[in-house]
Amino acid sequence: MATVHLRIGDLVWGKLGRYPPWPGKIVSPPKDLKKPRGKKCFFVKFFGTEDHAWIKVEQLKPYHPHKEEMIKINKGKRFQQAVDAVEEYLKKAKGKDQTHSDDKSKSDKGRKAAKPMKIIEEDDEDAFKGGSSDKPASSMEPITKRLKIIEEDTGSTSIQAADSTAINGSITPTDKRIGFLGLGLMGSGVVSNLLKMGHVVTVWNRTAEKCDLFVQEGARLGRTPAEVVSMCDITFSCVSDPKAARDLVLGPSGVLQGIRPGKCYIEMSTVDPETITELAQVITSRGGRFLEAPVSGSQQLSNDGMLVIVAAGDRSVYEDCSSCFQAMGKTSFFIAGEAGNAARMMLILNMVQGSFMATIAEGLTLAQATGQSQQTFLDILCHGQMASTFVDQKCQNILQGNFKPDYYLKHIQKDLRLAISMGDSVNHPTPMAAAANEVYKRAKALDQSDNDMSAVYRAYIH
Repeated sequence: MATVHLRIGDLVWGKLGRYPPWPGKIVSPPKDLKKPRGKKCFFVKFFGTEDHAWIKVEQLKPYHPHKEEMIKINKGKRFQQAVDAVEEYLKKAKGKDQTHSDDKSKSDKGRKAAKPMKIIEEDDEDAFKGGSSDKPASSMEPITKRLKIIEEDTGSTSIQAADSTAINGSITPTDKRIGFLGLGLMGSGVVSNLLKMGHVVTVWNRTAEKCDLFVQEGARLGRTPAEVVSMCDITFSCVSDPKAARDLVLGPSGVLQGIRPGKCYIEMSTVDPETITELAQVITSRGGRFLEAPVSGSQQLSNDGMLVIVAAGDRSVYEDCSSCFQAMGKTSFFIAGEAGNAARMMLILNMVQGSFMATIAEGLTLAQATGQSQQTFLDILCHGQMASTFVDQKCQNILQGNFKPDYYLKHIQKDLRLAISMGDSVNHPTPMAAAANEVYKRAKALDQSDNDMSAVYRAYIH
């Protein structure tokens, strides 16, 4: 294969992950944006969007030789708008070339005509936005994970991707050093995406062997939680339950021993508000900055960088973590008020999800008991108002007998238990959650704790 030499100003097709190639132009990166270490890449600004990214050279193709090929395999509306933006850009560049050539011909009349000079205007923003300056930029939807801030009447803030098919390629990683404690189902995917997006990450896990893969991918290794916190500016933790979260902070060689004034600590575990309040108090008492940021999703969504993050606490820490949240999630909400509010919101969300899963399992087993086809039940369900990826995946797993954990059953039962306790604390009834909790407890007694939450189905058939 012939080597293709690229340089600033070249039009290219840029490939990011599993998403289709997109037209862009190689430009000079901002002076304060560092090139990813160990990668031969170019800084590309994409057409039809306001986004940019470092792209590995092997993921780039020259624009003109591959134009017809790309147009054949990509038919989306936004893709066509991006190609139209390239053609408009080329027309403008050609016009400028012609003007330059005409002026040159007049000044050099009588002499041999010089070759026209190729003019590249890096500041021609309109072409990248997909239209003229009088066309609102919002008329063009980006393909990359560009964030927007939404202020709601409640005072909460949402940082979210502008497109549900977003990709993480346009993220400019923070120059702050990131620490991550806990490499379970959720944490592993989060760390992988942080590394992919160019963050400098130091990892620690109770079972040290889990760190090896991430060290091979470029992460640094911390020997203890205290060491990770002392080495990093921002440290995240994602562990199983309130006890694990407390032990991580307060135990031997724990987080608290590494906290110094200005250090940021973000608790991503789903725990009760009381645990969050305690951790916030001890961290801030040492001059640290605290944020809670539990996540809604699953192992698959974590791997895909499509989690939903719900945060509360120090707003400035939330803003400092912007590039991290972009890397790991499709949407991030900041809940106004005290630390603990995100824990309350996440417990409510998981209470609803856990109860719903138990109800679906109950429906499947009732269908079987009454002689109805479980597959037909699922088909009808997935064509009705309750249709969702969650319903389809969980039901398919049940019908296939596949309970490989995507979200541990023991963790959803823990969330239900904490939600019920939270309801008790404010004298609010939670009878549906209480009933679902008993079914999950039955499933745990049947040795389903380490299976997926959909294994609650087995509580109905044994």
